[in-house]
Formats: sequence, C-alpha cells, structure tokens
Amino acid sequence: MTSSDELAARLENANGAQERFEILYGTLRERISMSDYPPGMRLSEEALAAEFGISRSPLRKALKILEADGLLQSVQGVGTIVTDVDLEGLTQVYQLRMELNELVGRLSPKHPDEATLALFEELRKRAEELQAAPDMKVFARLNIDFFHAFMRLTDNQPLVEVSERLFYQTCRIWLKMIPMMDFAEEVAIFAGEINAITDAVRLGDTEAAGHIRRAHLSMGFTRLKSHARQYTL
Repeated sequence: MTSSDELAARLENANGAQERFEILYGTLRERISMSDYPPGMRLSEEALAAEFGISRSPLRKALKILEADGLLQSVQGVGTIVTDVDLEGLTQVYQLRMELNELVGRLSPKHPDEATLALFEELRKRAEELQAAPDMKVFARLNIDFFHAFMRLTDNQPLVEVSERLFYQTCRIWLKMIPMMDFAEEVAIFAGEINAITDAVRLGDTEAAGHIRRAHLSMGFTRLKSHARQYTL
C-alpha cells in the first residue's frame, strides 16, 4: 500500500483537480481491491482527508463514484462502508466480462509495441516468482496489473472503461475464496494463463490472446462456483 507521505506528495504535485481526483480515486479503489480496506470496514472522511492532506470535497466525489461502482455503500447512521463480494450476485458480471475479453482482440486491436512486450515479459517473470513463493497479496497485485496490461491490447476506449469497472467489481472474490481452494494450484493456473497470453502477444496475435483470456475467465468462474457449493454443503 502506498504510504501516506508518498500519496500526499503525489496529490500536492498533481497538475490540476482532475489529476488529483484520479490519484485519490485510484488509490481508494486499489486499497479496496487489495483488501487493505476489507468488506464491512467503515471509511472515515475526516481520517482520509487528514491522511491525504486534502479537503473533503474531492474526497466525497471519489467516494460517490466508488459507491456507484459497487465498491462502497452509504449506510444511514453508520457512514460509508466497504461492500462485500457475493459470487452468486456476480454471475452476470462474469458472463459479460467473458464476452468483453474476447472483444479485446477484435475491436480496434493494437499491435503490441516494445514497451507492451516488455511489460508482459515482466508479468511472466513475476508469475514464475509467485509460483516459487505463493502469497495472496502478491497474487492479488499481479491479477490487477495483468488486467491493465491486457487492456493495452485494444484502442477501443469504451471497451476499456466498461471492462475496468466490471473487473474491479469482481477481482476481490479471489481473495475471499482462495482460502477454500488449493492456492498453489490456482497460482499455477494463473501463471499458465499469463504465459500463454504473453506468447500470443509476442506473436502479435491479439485475437488469440482474447480467446485465451475468455477461456481462463470461464474456467476460473466455474472453479469458484464449485468451491462455493462445497463450502455451503
């Protein structure tokens, strides 16, 4: 998690209100997604404003958008609470994400440049390191970073924006469900996905990368549902 001093410095050096908002919004979203702010936690506007060294106005804007994203909930008499993630309630979101991932390779696909190729190779290396030393926080961080790398394969901005919103609605489910699963096996599967997509990207075959991503998302959701059923029996 970014330290308070680093974050305050970034906000102070931001070029205008929009960049400050984006830093604030992105930081809060990441803390929720990494379970630094776990489900049920109450977020204090006063404490956050003091930590970030800002007024409450831009903070309230960020919190309202995060609430619209489904990551926060305003509760009368309580305040702003981090929402929980429910696998059953996310079924249709996962179904839509499957279709959108395949579209990445078909709607305004981008030929990967050297920076993108290097990024995917770095992610491949990080996945190998994660296999050698499985860690849930590292897994969650890699999952987020890989999503953003994958979205670099399309120039279709509406597709990127919708995909990003849906991704952050669902990514916390892994942190919730992994304790019920074979974590080493899940890490190996994820590393295999990253390896296969990196190979496709290196070949310049973004359509294949989209098909691979869709298949892994489908299989991952099926595994999650299977373990959820076992847990409730």
